[in-house]
Amino acid sequence: MGREREREGRQTEKEGVTTRGSGSAVDTRAAEAVCVCVCVHCGQGHGSQRGSTGTAPTATRHQELHDSIPSDDFNIEPKRWRSVAHALLRTGVPGGRACCLGGSHSLGALSLAVLHTTQQLSMGLGILKVEALDEGHLVCVKWEDGSESSYPCVWLRDNCQCPQCFLPSAGARRLLFEDLDVNIVLKKVALADPRKISITWPDEHTSEYEAEWLKKRCFSEEARAVMRADLFLPEHQYWGSDLQLPKMPFEEIMYNDESAYKWLCTLKKVGIVLLTGAATRQGELNRLGHRIGFLRLTFYGPTWQVQDKADANNVAYTTGRLCFHTDYPVLQHPPGVQFLHCIKQTSAGGESEVVDGFHVSNKLKKQNPEAFQILSSTAVDYVDVGVDYCDFAVHCKQRIIDIDSRGQVIRINYNNATRDTVFDIPAEKVRSFYAALKEFNDLLNSAEHKFTYKLKPGDIVTFDNWRVLHGRQSYPWCSEVTRHLEGAYADWDVVMSRLRLLRKKVLNRD
Repeated sequence: MGREREREGRQTEKEGVTTRGSGSAVDTRAAEAVCVCVCVHCGQGHGSQRGSTGTAPTATRHQELHDSIPSDDFNIEPKRWRSVAHALLRTGVPGGRACCLGGSHSLGALSLAVLHTTQQLSMGLGILKVEALDEGHLVCVKWEDGSESSYPCVWLRDNCQCPQCFLPSAGARRLLFEDLDVNIVLKKVALADPRKISITWPDEHTSEYEAEWLKKRCFSEEARAVMRADLFLPEHQYWGSDLQLPKMPFEEIMYNDESAYKWLCTLKKVGIVLLTGAATRQGELNRLGHRIGFLRLTFYGPTWQVQDKADANNVAYTTGRLCFHTDYPVLQHPPGVQFLHCIKQTSAGGESEVVDGFHVSNKLKKQNPEAFQILSSTAVDYVDVGVDYCDFAVHCKQRIIDIDSRGQVIRINYNNATRDTVFDIPAEKVRSFYAALKEFNDLLNSAEHKFTYKLKPGDIVTFDNWRVLHGRQSYPWCSEVTRHLEGAYADWDVVMSRLRLLRKKVLNRD
């Protein structure tokens, strides 16, 4: 949903709008736009301008911004798409001309994007009527476009925005939960003006709610789906051996906010991006960490050196083949993003392999639902004991395939090297578990699903450690170090925080 700003000084044309991409609509505040259209990938209005003093980017600049952001491929039900189309047609869209951005995008991505755009644009609507329902437990808001939104009174009281109940400087609630009456009913509700409602509570406390604030927090199924998409960017572009590995110059993402935003958007959607042209020395990952915020410290240090070592305390520190795995499932909260910087590369062997764990998990679910159920419900023991940054003895239980309450795959926790000899399940369930894991592992290693490439010195591969499993082909042993990668981790919380801040800065939106 995001925030909608009033479009002042614009001429609204009575035509349809053609849009491509995915995202949400945002007011650009162009002082004088001749051809204004709404890009639903990023949500920015843009167009050919005459004497514009606003901040709307030109179509050419917009095209450059979106060139490396991939399209999506997930389904939205036809019924929802029709409702989106009707809602969009009801909404006054500034400048109804075809979007000048190129690129091909699936209808699924477009439908969610238009739903997002519709919600944004509709935020400029005023309130026609407000009334109490359900014996004062519910407030119904009727909007100018004919739609309605219902808000439970307990939620409204809990989220009163007055200085007594809310601290604006911290963006945090001051109202103590023990002071909240969960059975509260309103005493009076009134329309203060077309863009604000006022509620008086039984204790005479008064709360006011802006129309834009309410519309953004609508409890409808579509509105909540859009909010999830806006906050967490859950779209995934699945891939197999046909992966077109996204590439971007390292120095460009370090100093250009638009490029950094494209990098993080692509990383979230595709799961992997190759950064090129970094210096072939240690320390570049520290710079990358500062770019997003900070790196994740683990028992192997803030960064770690992947090279052949005597008495290796990790199988990665050998020349042998590494099977597909995610890093650190032995931690309760495994690192979300991994960076591997190639400083030196062997001439023979050492190729990297990656596979889309979410894509393969979905394949397994269709192919063998029972195997999927076993791997998504069985707690597997992991162990890591040794000395590196400090001494450590770590134990954890994880499901190989983590799913959310809706059954969607949200994380893969699979590392055969650190899977413990302890297996805390009944003996009669062991064979079926191994059979399920074998089928999953075979799918991971099928030629159809895995992608092989070789890092060059100066390359930094950045990938989603919760989704993308990685491996390495063996390479010849040598008395000298012939292959050297520096590795580091970051948490998704840090990465997504930077993505949202860059989006606000680059696209002028919240």
